[in-house]
Amino acid sequence: MKKTILYEKHLELNAKMVEFGGFLMPVSYEGITQEHEAVRNNVGVFDVSHMGEIIVEGQDALKFVNYIGSNLISDEINKVTYTLLINEDGYVIDDLLVYVITPQKILLVVNASNIEKDFAWLLQNKGTFNLNIRNLSDEYGLIALQGPKSKNNVNQLLEHIVTDLNFMQFKIIPYKDLFVIVSRTGYTGEDGFEIYGRTHLIVDLFNESLNFAKPCGLGCRDTLRFEACLPLYGHEISDEITPFEAGLGFAVKLKKPSFIGKEKLLLHKQNQTRKLVGFKLLDKGIARESYPIMKNDKEIGYVTTGYLSPTLGSALGLALVDKNYSNIGDQFYVSIRKNQVLAEVIQKPFYTKKYQTEEKN
Repeated sequence: MKKTILYEKHLELNAKMVEFGGFLMPVSYEGITQEHEAVRNNVGVFDVSHMGEIIVEGQDALKFVNYIGSNLISDEINKVTYTLLINEDGYVIDDLLVYVITPQKILLVVNASNIEKDFAWLLQNKGTFNLNIRNLSDEYGLIALQGPKSKNNVNQLLEHIVTDLNFMQFKIIPYKDLFVIVSRTGYTGEDGFEIYGRTHLIVDLFNESLNFAKPCGLGCRDTLRFEACLPLYGHEISDEITPFEAGLGFAVKLKKPSFIGKEKLLLHKQNQTRKLVGFKLLDKGIARESYPIMKNDKEIGYVTTGYLSPTLGSALGLALVDKNYSNIGDQFYVSIRKNQVLAEVIQKPFYTKKYQTEEKN
């Protein structure tokens, strides 16, 4: 089992540790609800060093990243782009963030459980592209400061102005003896910053951030992203779910030149039969992952994620269902153990995202 560079710190903070993506990670410190509320109302800090960092470097780096990813990656420096790795059958291998440091040097940030799979896929499809691909995941750490007050201390923490960044922008800044990458990104629906750097720098930054931020674990990371309806690989997206079914069509640019899976994606879009929906239980119960969705005694889908929302106080869920039952107001039943619990399709996201698009002075 792998451990991040902050493992000993988590133990010192009495974190409850769990296996996730091949790593031992903190699920909570004080409690999921308390940590969730800290991020919604104040600021929390997450160890996300389990995420993977892959560098694509060389003359054809930009061309290659557009070939293996579904979204259009421009040569705009300091822009972060969300994209999908798609297989030849048009299904999702992984979702990731793309940082164009230069058109010849691009950072791909991938999910922890998919690092080796993604790296192998990139090498497999390198072909005659003039570039090198390096997996630097073990050399770098990552922390995320998330919450409406995250901007109050981040400049002082980094000894550099970074609050001039807008959502999905990044910059490289000097820090101590090296550099760090800072982006205004996150996975909570709140304003926030993610900081990448060599492992010893990330240890220092995490420790210093505890002076103003509550340490938060994977438990509230999941409830936060769920309320904002952000997808989690293996739940809302997988190699058995198309981007269109998952509501991620915005990250698929079918008009761009040929990329892996394009032809099958065109067919998937034309022949879509399922759709990811948000729903609210109308009777008592909590919908959990994989619970069947029923209509007229027929199974029409399944729950991908479900919680009693800490922010909204309602039993909510995401489900992949027959698109004939995916309109707002449609009703179906969730099989919760031996009970059929009535549910209604509601608007997504459940929680309005509060990303920073223009810094207010």
